[in-house]
Amino acid sequence: MKVIIVGSTHAGTNAALQILRDHPETDVTIYERHDNVSFLSCGISLFLDGQVKHLEDMFYSSPEQLEAAGAKVLTRRNVIKIDSAEKTVDVVNMENGDVSTDTYDKLIMATGSTVTVPPIFGIDEDKVMLCKNYEQAVAINEAAKGNKRIAIIGAGYIGTELAESYARTGHDVQLFQSRDIILNHYVDKSLSDRIVDMLKKQGVQVSLNHRVTSFTGNDNGELVIETNDGDYVADLAVVCTGFVPNTELLRGQVEMDRHGAIIINDYVQTSNPDIFACGDASVVNFNPTGKPAYTPLATNAVRQGMLAGINVFGNIQRYMGTQATSAMNIFGHTLASTGLTIDHAKEAGMDADQVTFEGTWRPTYMPTTDDLTINLVYNRQNRRILGAQLFSEHEVAQSANAISIAIQNRNTIDDLAFVDMLFNPNFDDPFNYLNLVAQQAVEKEVKRGNNHPRLTAGIDPDSEATETD
Repeated sequence: MKVIIVGSTHAGTNAALQILRDHPETDVTIYERHDNVSFLSCGISLFLDGQVKHLEDMFYSSPEQLEAAGAKVLTRRNVIKIDSAEKTVDVVNMENGDVSTDTYDKLIMATGSTVTVPPIFGIDEDKVMLCKNYEQAVAINEAAKGNKRIAIIGAGYIGTELAESYARTGHDVQLFQSRDIILNHYVDKSLSDRIVDMLKKQGVQVSLNHRVTSFTGNDNGELVIETNDGDYVADLAVVCTGFVPNTELLRGQVEMDRHGAIIINDYVQTSNPDIFACGDASVVNFNPTGKPAYTPLATNAVRQGMLAGINVFGNIQRYMGTQATSAMNIFGHTLASTGLTIDHAKEAGMDADQVTFEGTWRPTYMPTTDDLTINLVYNRQNRRILGAQLFSEHEVAQSANAISIAIQNRNTIDDLAFVDMLFNPNFDDPFNYLNLVAQQAVEKEVKRGNNHPRLTAGIDPDSEATETD
């Protein structure tokens, strides 16, 4: 079988390796526009503040390694047309301009995403930069060496991490966000406010509800940033306003959502059975809502890529979906999240509620401990867990993974309240903090008269009967 993979970041690289592990006789060709593969863009901020010494360490594979595994890797090749009816791709050699046509039996679309370029006047100014791929990271690093004042446009994960990195390296940082909340895909307003306060204490000027409308230069060689609430000046601006999928090649040939992300089934297969899509080019099956969503995360890409590599040989392994679990370290604090925030749950039409645990991660009689905040979101109707956010100086990221499993398995607050977790004063209290926050949710529902569903249904809690949905 001949498989063409278009793109070789996380999804494409993992798809190729999976195919060649399982079926080394397969004819695998990878077309990649850049001269590198498998770049971890999430490591850019670590490089910019010196935690990672070499940006090249952010590659976890190479064309040579993929070729050694048995793939034909053609870098600096731009696919300009896909004909799904004829099963052909037209490719431009970016070195000499030659155009060639190739054929496939199965196609894996792993073209990733690009930074959303908002319609801002002057966004093509030399002092305005984007941040996602290796070449952009190199350019940003060089530009920052000679510029003191840096403006970050957009306060998602990348924008917030860049603001921290530049603050650590002695830059004057301005962070602009068009809304009244940062990291709005991952936290609610209360946690956002705490992180904003932390950024401000570290010298970052955070401007909420500031929509950037233009970039211009002035006579002093400065970059003027015009917003809906006044003008600001900086030496350099980095735009981090989200991502859009690179899927134009298949527009009109497979089903897509309103973002242009490719719709996939349980086997990461598109509406064309010979085309698979993975990573930032496709949607994910988002378990908290049970609906497709566009969630460009590296974790989603590597899983979907491996599944594409498995399922090109048939419907072998189902995609479990995702909770969009993620974490970041910011000024010595861990912020971890999974599933839905309370606002997003309500926007999805759910009868959702939230409880907040404020305590410590282990007993206060221990020599040291740290404050811990947990927001737990759940559905009042069926008591299922919908999401959580955790924030502490202690490393609590793995607890977000535990909640992710609970959402995946459709567990309830009653399950989490009493699920078996270890106790040792070095690590936690007799009831782990995840037990405790779930017990808060149970108690909240009891006070409302919404008791445990087995009791309200008249079922003996000690019986062997099993609950069904």
